[in-house]
Amino acid sequence: MKKRQLLEAIPKYIFLTLLAALVIFPIFYILVSSLKNTASILASSSFFPKTLSWDNYVRAWNLSNFKVYTWNSIYMCAIIVFGTIVTSITSGYVFSRSRFIGKKPLLALITFSMFISAGSLFLFPQLNIAKALNLNNSLWGVIIIYIFGINVTNLYLAKGFIDGIPKEIDEAARVDGCSFFRIFWSIIFPLTKPLIATVGLLAFMNSWNDYLLPMVFTLGNPDKQPLVVGIVSMKSSGESVTSWDLMMAGTVMAVIPMLVVFIALNKYFVSGLTSGAVKG
Repeated sequence: MKKRQLLEAIPKYIFLTLLAALVIFPIFYILVSSLKNTASILASSSFFPKTLSWDNYVRAWNLSNFKVYTWNSIYMCAIIVFGTIVTSITSGYVFSRSRFIGKKPLLALITFSMFISAGSLFLFPQLNIAKALNLNNSLWGVIIIYIFGINVTNLYLAKGFIDGIPKEIDEAARVDGCSFFRIFWSIIFPLTKPLIATVGLLAFMNSWNDYLLPMVFTLGNPDKQPLVVGIVSMKSSGESVTSWDLMMAGTVMAVIPMLVVFIALNKYFVSGLTSGAVKG
């Protein structure tokens, strides 16, 4: 019986190993290339570097304004993550626990928006709104769009998770005199730690990796560019036009924070996803 189970499991492990290798290879290639010079990246037939050029990271950090880019990304993502957690969990609580006229049609309308993929067509109206608020030349335009734009995935994760919390807790708190907001702040919100980690990680990944929206909003103000936009802009900026070694080093520096955050929150991330999916 054990031999049969082992034989059945071998193809699965082979498939998963190949899939993992396919996913990890691009990251490994960037890491290896970041230790080469530009000539070796473009012309060398050897996959591994003959000499390790750790100086690429120092040069990228000091010569290519990466210090400013990194700070801009941290600044932007920290505010977006905090704001998205607040708006997503609050809206999920409202749709889960409150009763108001038009609740179901509004939820259906928000759900319907999932099937509309306008892509870059949204940029023009978003930019016009930011321009009216005088936020079209800074990261604050990006921050406000991320926080107050409706993320349907986060909304349904929050609603599904809160739906799984027994309503008897609310009723007992209401008997003790708690208001709708007090129930949320004192009882529901402390129970949503896995949800907070899930929504926070999704918001961090989306905002940290986003290129198009921050690029458009910082087009006239390069000092406000986040890390991803700064790395791509190196391809057409003066001395760094052929500095693939610096670009690879910068890409590694951009990937590392995301990997660290994901590894740290992975346990809560998976818990929040499964809770929201099953209980919703």
